[in-house]
Amino acid sequence: MDSRFDHRITEEQADEWLALCRRFFQLLAARKKRQFNRRVSIADLLSERHDNAAAYGFGEGTTMYDNVLVLSDVVVGRNTWIGPGCLLDGSGGGLEIGDWCSISAGVQIYTHNTVNRSISLGAKPVDYAPTKIGHGVYIGPNAVIQMGVTVGDRAVIGANSLVNRDIPPGAKAFGSPARLFGTEASRPKSARPDE
Repeated sequence: MDSRFDHRITEEQADEWLALCRRFFQLLAARKKRQFNRRVSIADLLSERHDNAAAYGFGEGTTMYDNVLVLSDVVVGRNTWIGPGCLLDGSGGGLEIGDWCSISAGVQIYTHNTVNRSISLGAKPVDYAPTKIGHGVYIGPNAVIQMGVTVGDRAVIGANSLVNRDIPPGAKAFGSPARLFGTEASRPKSARPDE
């Protein structure tokens, strides 16, 4: 098929084609609304979230929106939900995300930064360090996880938090920079999910 644009197409023909496309997207949007009670972007009308995750080799049951930016070496476990508008940066030695995590809308997780390169006017290199998110972690909307951080199993990261240090298992961390508000070991036995 010749991919060159045919300049002979009239405005009337273009309007007819555009009307057909709009009708097609309206039908897809209505179907998505019936199935999932949601309105999504055009790309998410044309793709399925589990297929998006499978295309990257992410674990069984994992889903992600089409507009998630995935860079380089990212490994995600099973049954993890990755919300819209996220950035998963594995370019600095790898990003690992465990099973049963919820990565909310707008979350950014990094494995590199360009601070030293920028302020040295290029004399220093880009900094890299792998980042790891454990199993059963909840990361609230618009949180930022900096390079080299490990977030332990079943930790909770609050919305809009900046995580610039390791978070122990079971901890709750909120704020910018994130501060700890308890760990699994500090909870009474009756409040622990496994006991």
